[in-house]
Amino acid sequence: MTSSGSGRKTAFRVARWLVVAVLAVLLLPYALAPLYRVIDPVSTLMLARWLTGKRVARTVVPMERIAAVLTRSVIVSEDARFCAHRGIDWTELQAAIDDADDITEARGGSTITQQTAKNLFLWPGRSFIRKGLEFPLALWIDLVVPKRRIMEIYLNIAEWGPDGEFGVEAGSRNAFNKPASQLSGGEAALLTAMLPNPKRRSAKQPLPAVRRIAGMVQARAARSGGIDACLGPRKGV
Repeated sequence: MTSSGSGRKTAFRVARWLVVAVLAVLLLPYALAPLYRVIDPVSTLMLARWLTGKRVARTVVPMERIAAVLTRSVIVSEDARFCAHRGIDWTELQAAIDDADDITEARGGSTITQQTAKNLFLWPGRSFIRKGLEFPLALWIDLVVPKRRIMEIYLNIAEWGPDGEFGVEAGSRNAFNKPASQLSGGEAALLTAMLPNPKRRSAKQPLPAVRRIAGMVQARAARSGGIDACLGPRKGV
């Protein structure tokens, strides 16, 4: 066998293993998602902080130990049709794209399920590649994980503070020195107002802009009725 022929075979084997490795990485989230029905996952951002020696504060709590007004506030603020769509809200997405320059700027069209997919398996930032990976993952997660569990995972992995506070329990204790089960409507609204940027927005010492957003969230949550019906019976008002 000539050296050129041997080199081609080696290159082919390397390329084949690279393809296999890429496919394994792409398919791993689809294998893990069903397991998260019963396993409490961590986010990619939490993993990154652990690997770099940064602080991570999180206490996982079930839905029964999260005030209902908090979940309701998050839904009206982040994804009002959470109970109705199947992972992607195509109507809201189209409206968000129409109002933005392109899909990467259409944050308003990102559902809680999409944000959960991003937090669990992808990375922050805006790009067509991430959105392209996020869409099918959100559809899959909605198919294999119940709505109540999706919300429970989201509330326990979302970044909720400026110094490695993840999950609503850590966020609530950091901001108000109380468990998430005891949040008032106003406190829940302040925590919800933090979600888009927990490093710049504070529920503990909210600026006037954050208070205005929280006021709107609290008013919408108070008149939301059965917007969270898919979550079943929960603690709180």
